[in-house]
Amino acid sequence: MANTQAQTVTRPSARVSRRLWAWVRVLAGAAIIGLLLWRLGTGPFLHGLRAVDGWALAAAVAIGALTTVACAWRWRLVAGGLGVRLPLGTAIAAYYRSQFLNTVLPGGVLGDVHRAVRHGQHVGDVGRGVRAVVWERGAGQVVQALVAVLVLLALPSPISGYMPTVTVLAIAAVVVAVLVASTVPLSDRASWWARALRALASDLRDGVLSRRTWPGVALASTVAVAGHLTMFLVAAHAAGSTASLFRLVPLGLLILIAMGLPLNVGGWGPREGAAAWAFGAAGLTADLGVSTAVVYGVLVLVASLPGAAVLLAWRWGSGQRTAASGGAAELAAAGERRLAPAPQASPAGERRLAPAPQASPAAPKGGVGG
Repeated sequence: MANTQAQTVTRPSARVSRRLWAWVRVLAGAAIIGLLLWRLGTGPFLHGLRAVDGWALAAAVAIGALTTVACAWRWRLVAGGLGVRLPLGTAIAAYYRSQFLNTVLPGGVLGDVHRAVRHGQHVGDVGRGVRAVVWERGAGQVVQALVAVLVLLALPSPISGYMPTVTVLAIAAVVVAVLVASTVPLSDRASWWARALRALASDLRDGVLSRRTWPGVALASTVAVAGHLTMFLVAAHAAGSTASLFRLVPLGLLILIAMGLPLNVGGWGPREGAAAWAFGAAGLTADLGVSTAVVYGVLVLVASLPGAAVLLAWRWGSGQRTAASGGAAELAAAGERRLAPAPQASPAGERRLAPAPQASPAAPKGGVGG
């Protein structure tokens, strides 16, 4: 009884928390855009929109295709390591669809959630499908962070003076996490922790770090990071930047890290704020940073448009399958009605319909005369 009451209280509170967090994400992204508009005006935003040209759009489509294939291959490798079948063509189509949804919906992760749940439903194991997407995305973020640390240590950036401290703190955090995970007692009281750690270790061992998986995951993630950086350089060039690669690449990595924050409105918010700060701190003006971020946002949207086609095709196919299944059910029902035997009359009905018996001739009263 107590458990039921606790679940009744917890579920509404969890729903309220999710709704509150969703509103916080949207409002945070909108607040960043509003602050930039207040401080810089609409000029950088309009300049970014006008700066998009055909060459930049063509480059975005090509770069987007390369990065999408690399990410889909990474997803396929991780899913295969977890024992989930995923053809490469299916992975590419689903990844395009998730990128489009991430671009147009608040939060920047709803497309990945849709991709994870749909794949899990398709293979009959939603939990494993979700874990495959989580590990695939996590592996990409880890590789991006490693590349960012190496580049920011080697090239000048607005945070060059803080990079040694940041690196030491990151290594210390990893060491502490490993020590905590290795010292958790496997007793009955820690059974939940024990199960979680065993599942975590199994997923890491089979899905990410196995000999057949990790080289491809590392390569695909590196290609994806290089593609995102190249698209950023295209956006900066289109926005009018003449800075060298050695100045722009560190800024691009900082902006990519900021874009990972789920506090945006259709991808807008942290990207523009980080670009304004990074470009301003590097002496390239905040206006140019915002214009570059706007161009980048347009290029990302255009590069993800094949996902809209995939989404429409999927919805149309679902409607066709539903109509076909409904028509087949109606035909089957009609066939059953035609083949069913005619109903037989009940005994009571037979008695009602049977003719009434006729009276026999009355016998003579005196008997038979002779």
